[in-house]
Amino acid sequence: MNKNSVWMITGCSTGFGRELAKATIEAGYNVVVTARSLNSIMDLVSGHTDNVLAMELDVTKPDQIKKTVSATMENFGRIDVLVNNAGVGYFSSIEEAVEEETRKMFEINFWGLMHMTNAVLPSMRRQRSGHVINISSIGGLASFPGVGYYNGSKYAVEGISESLAQEVAPFNIRVTLIEPSNFRTDWSGRSAVKTKSAIKEYEDLIAPFINGENHGKEPGDPQKAAEAIISMAESKEPPLRLLLGSDAYHLVVNKYTESLKNFETWKGVSVNADFQD
Repeated sequence: MNKNSVWMITGCSTGFGRELAKATIEAGYNVVVTARSLNSIMDLVSGHTDNVLAMELDVTKPDQIKKTVSATMENFGRIDVLVNNAGVGYFSSIEEAVEEETRKMFEINFWGLMHMTNAVLPSMRRQRSGHVINISSIGGLASFPGVGYYNGSKYAVEGISESLAQEVAPFNIRVTLIEPSNFRTDWSGRSAVKTKSAIKEYEDLIAPFINGENHGKEPGDPQKAAEAIISMAESKEPPLRLLLGSDAYHLVVNKYTESLKNFETWKGVSVNADFQD
C-alpha cells in the first residue's frame, strides 16, 4: 500500500476511530474522517487540508452515505480502505432490553456497516483492489452477560464479513475483522445505552457492566490498536481476523480449545446424524 492510498473511516469523534484517523493522517495517507458532528472532527483537518477530508456522516442515513462516497471520489478519485468503526454499546439483561433501543443499535452496528460497505464496493470492484476493515469485538466471538444484544449485533457482523470476504476475493478486495477486548475508549461510557435492571435476580450479575466499573481502567491502549490496524493493512497478506489485546487472545484461544474438546466428545452423535450406507 502506497502513501497515495485513500482511507475512509467512520466514527472518528472518539475512541478507535479518532486514534486511527490521527495515525493514518500522521502516516501521510489521504484520509476521509467522518462523524455525526462535523465540529467534533474539524481539528483533525487542521494543517492537513491537502490530504484530509472531513464529512458529516450518520451511517443510518443513506443520503449522507451517498454524499460522503461521492465527495471522496471527487476529491481523491478512489477508496482503498474502508474502516467501519461507527458503533454503539448496549447494556442490559436480555429479558429487560428495550426493543426500540436494541433495533436502533442494530441499525448502527450492523445495517450502517453494511450500507457503508455496499456504497464503497462498486468503486473497489472497478479498481480491482480494496480493503474493508470491520471493527467488530471480542463480543463477536464470545458472549457475556449484560451485553447479549450487543453480542448479537457483532456476531452478525462476523458472519456477514466471512461471506463477504469470499465473495469479493476474486476482485482482489480483502476483508478483515478487528476483534478488540477491553480498551480505554468511550464504548462503555457516552457511546453506550444502558437499561437499569428492574428484575432483582439479574442485578448482581449485570451490575458491573451496567455501572461501568472497569471504565477508564481497561488494559488496551487505543493508540497501539491504531498502529496495529495500520500495520495489518500494510501487510501483503492481511488476515480475516485480528485479535487486539491480551484478554482477547487468551479468551478466544481458551474458548475454542474447549469447543474442540466438546466437538470431539460428541463426535459420535454428530456423525451418526447422516444417512447410513
